[in-house]
Amino acid sequence: MGDAEEDFSALPLPDRFTHKNWKVRKEGYEAATKEFDNATSESDPVVRQFVSDAGIWKGVVGDSNVAAQQEGLGALCSFLQIASTQGCTRTRNITVGTIAEKGLPSTRPAVKQKSLEALMLYIELDKPDPVIEELLPILSHKVPKVITACLDALTQIYHAFGCRTIDPKPILKTLPKVYGHADKNVRAKAQELTVEFYRWLKEAMKPLFWNDLKPVQQQDLDKLFEKVKDEPPPKQERLLLSQQAAKEAAAAAPAADEYGDEEEEEAAIDLEPEYEAVDVYGKIPKDFGERLGSSKWKDRKEALDDVHKLLDTPKIAEGPFDDLVRGFAKCMKDANIAVVSTAANCVDLLARGLRRSFAKYRSTIMSPMMERLKEKKQSVTDAICGALDAVFASTSMQDCLEEILEFLKHKNPQVKLESTRFLIRCLKTVRDAPSQAEVKSIADAATKLLTESQEVQRSAGAEVLGTLWKIMGDRMMGPHLNDLDEIRKTKIKEYFEAAEVKAKYKPKAAAPPKAAAPAGKKPMLGKRPPPGGAKKAAPPAAPPPTEEPTAPLAPKPTSRPGASKLAAPKSGLAAPSRLGGLKKPGSALAATASPRRPVVSPPPEEVAPPPQPKFAPGRGLAGRPLGKPQAEVQPAQVGAPQAASGLGLVERAELEELRAEVERLRRQNEEVRAERTKLTSQIHELQNQNAQLIEDHTRDVLSIKAKETQLVRARSDYEAAEQTIQNQRREVDRLKRELSRQVRATSPPPTDLAEQIYSDANGTGRFGDSGYSGGGGPYGRNRTFAAQPTSPNGEGKENYDSLSRPGSNLSGKLSPGRVGVGSTKSSLSSRNISPPEGAAGITSSTQAAAGAESWKRAAEVTQNLKQRIEMMKAKQGIGRPPQ
Repeated sequence: MGDAEEDFSALPLPDRFTHKNWKVRKEGYEAATKEFDNATSESDPVVRQFVSDAGIWKGVVGDSNVAAQQEGLGALCSFLQIASTQGCTRTRNITVGTIAEKGLPSTRPAVKQKSLEALMLYIELDKPDPVIEELLPILSHKVPKVITACLDALTQIYHAFGCRTIDPKPILKTLPKVYGHADKNVRAKAQELTVEFYRWLKEAMKPLFWNDLKPVQQQDLDKLFEKVKDEPPPKQERLLLSQQAAKEAAAAAPAADEYGDEEEEEAAIDLEPEYEAVDVYGKIPKDFGERLGSSKWKDRKEALDDVHKLLDTPKIAEGPFDDLVRGFAKCMKDANIAVVSTAANCVDLLARGLRRSFAKYRSTIMSPMMERLKEKKQSVTDAICGALDAVFASTSMQDCLEEILEFLKHKNPQVKLESTRFLIRCLKTVRDAPSQAEVKSIADAATKLLTESQEVQRSAGAEVLGTLWKIMGDRMMGPHLNDLDEIRKTKIKEYFEAAEVKAKYKPKAAAPPKAAAPAGKKPMLGKRPPPGGAKKAAPPAAPPPTEEPTAPLAPKPTSRPGASKLAAPKSGLAAPSRLGGLKKPGSALAATASPRRPVVSPPPEEVAPPPQPKFAPGRGLAGRPLGKPQAEVQPAQVGAPQAASGLGLVERAELEELRAEVERLRRQNEEVRAERTKLTSQIHELQNQNAQLIEDHTRDVLSIKAKETQLVRARSDYEAAEQTIQNQRREVDRLKRELSRQVRATSPPPTDLAEQIYSDANGTGRFGDSGYSGGGGPYGRNRTFAAQPTSPNGEGKENYDSLSRPGSNLSGKLSPGRVGVGSTKSSLSSRNISPPEGAAGITSSTQAAAGAESWKRAAEVTQNLKQRIEMMKAKQGIGRPPQ
């Protein structure tokens, strides 16, 4: 045995690593650990050997023997410490997945600890992103124990390195799926990881995954967050190799300052960084179009798979993707669903990569995808819906709404339903509230969906209205919901309360500058003298047209008697200056004939105030004083009051008329409103009556159907009863025939026939009254056959003579040919009946006993059959036949 061990130890380390004996492998791992610890640099031959042969480490970390696996993980940690970045990059893709699947879930604590340390070293020696990418698929593993161990390892990794060093977004986006796992241990570890994220990111992390969680899960997490909310900001415990080098290179004081700056930056982690755009267009195969037009679906799918790999990048550089998008649109009509799904996934990636730049391709791809929503395969529908969501995210509601509304009228119910659901998702994710015209279009289309025959389509229409209601509010949606019945309003209300939207309509308030603009412009209108030379002697001759209404008032002496006396000096003193502008007296007369004519221009020196809702006394419709300024009225001060009072009367009359007209319009408006309210109430009443009639009609129809069902059942029961009666009648007939056959077969004794004959002839049954049995049974009356008269001289002589007479009919009945088929050889003589001569009616005692016994059995059978017939007749309700 010692020789064998020496041979094993003499083997090279790679051979011992792959040996079939676990003890040999374990010793090889231990020897390798010592070799790595004793190595001086990564250029050591032992280290270079395992760097070049990196594939051997997969079997080491996944060794089937737990003890050997523990030593193998220790050897890997020693190797990584000496091999540094080169060994890390060469072995990382080979070992990380195996460590997560077979090392972390181990029941041995030492194996778990060394597995975690190996992952830490992989992150520390290079960069964390490749390790996280290898661990992400483990979160979807089919074994819950593996997922639990991976989540625990991620928690410790983020606790050691922090969220600034390791990007938390990939894990945060995966958390909702983990929270939906059936295993409670998985959900518990997911909560621990989320709390660790909260220590670093606080509330900034919620937009990435919070809305995808259930309300109960959100409440539980909020309780856990409260416990760590007041903790001081965490610090990075382990540094990357690059960070360590930077720290060593810097001086102590600047290093501290820099580290402090890093901590400050760490508190404001950017969760949405800008990715560098990748040029995908140049990498698309040149023969993509030819392969996409192949007659074999596998070739088409392979071409799409190649493009899908190229498009799988966060950000895509702009390019002429028109031909590519047209190819995707053509694939939407492909007969193979695998091709359709892959094309939809490509559109999804391209839209998310180009973002807003994809908007110009929307018209090319959106209609074919929505047309393909008729596919009943759920996986295809999900892929197309995801692509549609990505397309909408790159555009806006204004761009997509018209096309969506067209597909809401599609003849295919599946297309119509999925288009409605797409509209609901658009309303929930849109950032800007739709305009009033768009709201009207959406509301009208959704209202039509409420009348669909399918309940799922009606529910989708109600959800559209409820979501739109959540965005726009009660005032905007009120006119679109008032005409609906209460049942539909209740359904829409449920969706309104449950909807979660990102947009909120805010009505535009009236801009204050617009209301103040007239007030600011009014003084400018009053300051019109500058063009004509304000405050000069000449302008007073120009504004007199404002006094045109005063000229016609002079010839009205009846209203004001003093006006004619004062008019002469006015005309004589100031006629040239005041009448210089009155070149068209006809216009003045026209002004008096039309009292509604407004004042043409304000006085040059007057600055009018802002428009007022009510007319002030002494002011005209233009909001200016009716009288002229004092400086201009000096030449005719006496006539000014007359003009002012006359102008006031005209405008007062006009004002009264306008007020009357306003009052009339108000009354008409109130009447119209009352009429509208009345009609609305009548409409609601008729709708309620219609609903009641529909309900009554439905109830009557159901009642009629119930009666028809009862009638059908009654008919069925009647037919079954008729059939039973027919069967019973046939049974009675069969029993009668059976009785006749039995009577013929058993050759009924003469005594029975004689009894019938005697009872028919005499009505007293003298001979038959004797009975057959000696007891008091049911077939006799306690008489014996021996008691019958046997002598012709006795009581039964006549009967006996009638029986024994050769020419008698009774003797014929008792003859062998008339008794029955089964008794052709029997006769009265064979029954030991001889002419009774006193007591010698029977020749011998043995023959008499045998005959009596035979007759007794026949009588019992006959009576038994008679009773059965009577019982069946009584049961069937058949009347007794005459005896």
